[in-house]
Amino acid sequence: MSKLEELKAIVCNYNKLLPKEGLVTMTSGNVSGCDFESGLVVIKPSGVDFDDLQVEDMSVVDLDGNVIEGRYMPSVDTATHLYVYRHMPQVGSVIHTHSNYATAFAALGRPIPCCLTAMADEFGGGIPISAYAKIGGEEIGEEIVAKIGSSPAILMKNHGVFTVGPNVASAFKAAVMLEDTAKTMHLAYQIGEPEEIPVEEVARAHKRYMDKYGQH
Repeated sequence: MSKLEELKAIVCNYNKLLPKEGLVTMTSGNVSGCDFESGLVVIKPSGVDFDDLQVEDMSVVDLDGNVIEGRYMPSVDTATHLYVYRHMPQVGSVIHTHSNYATAFAALGRPIPCCLTAMADEFGGGIPISAYAKIGGEEIGEEIVAKIGSSPAILMKNHGVFTVGPNVASAFKAAVMLEDTAKTMHLAYQIGEPEEIPVEEVARAHKRYMDKYGQH
């Protein structure tokens, strides 16, 4: 199996996991992955039900948006994904969701401050918020590149969530962790005003997590 075929299988699988993790409803949201060797991007086809997705249904496009493979039209968010890949060469996957708790913050135009050690570990800080950007072109991609900083996640004002990572698994983990921490922060705001973790402690915790957590 070629690397591109392997990537198509991975992207298909993680797209199907979006609704299972409660990150999307109906046909909204999408996962893409970039094959660095060929410069091709695999992305969910537009409007196809997640339960019906097959590996052969995945859309394959080049970085200019030309369709290389696939019987369906690629996601309407393709231009956004491609803009990120062209301007953030370290990114190997882009994921878009409308997960409820994180999107609630996006609806308010409100970033999520780093008040939880899980956020310090996983994100290295709070979750930034973008300005409003039109859907369908490169405007959302421009906002992601301009505002995401070193975070693997960003809230798109009045829209939803985008996460990035060096591979699909890492971008998906960020999407799941973001929704979990957004839910906790929402609950905390019902009780009072959460306290932010000092910046230097966030940096220490994030470095330790990156260096020490898991098997190496």
